[in-house]
Amino acid sequence: MKRVTFRTAGTRIVQYRLLVMLAAVAIFGAVSVNDFLTFDTFQSVLDRATVVGFLALGLTPVLIAGQIDLSIGSALSMAGITTIFMQPIIGNVPAALAGLAVGVLIGVINGIIVVVFKINSLVATLATLLIFASLALLVTNSYPLSSADPIFGIPLTSDLLVILTPRSAIFVAAALIMFVWLKATPSGRNLYAVGSNAPAATSAGINANAYLFMTFVISGFCAGAAGVLQSLSTAAGSPVAGAVMLIPAITAVVIGGTRLEGGRGSSLATFGGVLALGALTALLEYNGVPSYTQAVYTGLLLILLITLDRIVSGDGTTTSRTHRRGRVAPNTPSNS
Repeated sequence: MKRVTFRTAGTRIVQYRLLVMLAAVAIFGAVSVNDFLTFDTFQSVLDRATVVGFLALGLTPVLIAGQIDLSIGSALSMAGITTIFMQPIIGNVPAALAGLAVGVLIGVINGIIVVVFKINSLVATLATLLIFASLALLVTNSYPLSSADPIFGIPLTSDLLVILTPRSAIFVAAALIMFVWLKATPSGRNLYAVGSNAPAATSAGINANAYLFMTFVISGFCAGAAGVLQSLSTAAGSPVAGAVMLIPAITAVVIGGTRLEGGRGSSLATFGGVLALGALTALLEYNGVPSYTQAVYTGLLLILLITLDRIVSGDGTTTSRTHRRGRVAPNTPSNS
């Protein structure tokens, strides 16, 4: 009979943490809140989690590639502001496309800084986070913009298919499309190779820089989509709308099992992480926990998951740091 050790049990819990968390939230919710396990609750959780979900979805390929994008909250704010500002000028649909374009543009800027100028993605996207957060406040004079057509976005949060709304259906479709791309296409599999070991992937003929650039563009597009959906649903473009969404987005991705070191992740697992975090947030709200306290729980959960993942995987600090340095190093000839 195979002996079960503490380490083995810990490994299994970490591996299946998404299911463990979903089960724990469901059990505690059923005990503490009447009618928690209903279709209405599920629809509400999924709809409200859609905006953070798009941010998390965009982060997934970035983290698989071993990079990070801290600017997604600012990109969301800029996309939302652009959408609302452009509505009376070019119309509702073109304004939404303009918002998406702003998100993509920010992703392109991040990609250029990281890939062309060889700046560490943490530093690069921290800088663009500050730049675009300040720009959002500057162009709006720190006040939210009101939509010229507040009725246009109302259908996005209406009932669609029992447990879905139009905007949550868009999110589910996007997660499925990304899953197919990552798991069933050569480019998706190449991205995992780049995230696992970029120099080795380059030696195998994979253009690692092109894949890194692409992940930031995807992240910018998803942040733009989140900003457009947020602004149209609320009929307002807020310069601080994305300020509090970065940590929940990263937490949702980590709950799904994507490693910050790269090389592992799945958009469907991210979807599950978004759902689990959304259900936990709803449960805390139903039990009267203030929003600022919820942020504390989210931060603690993120630290706990990363720590457990590192302990169980046995990754040493030196190994992980060396691996990351090799991944982001510029392709320069050796002097030897």
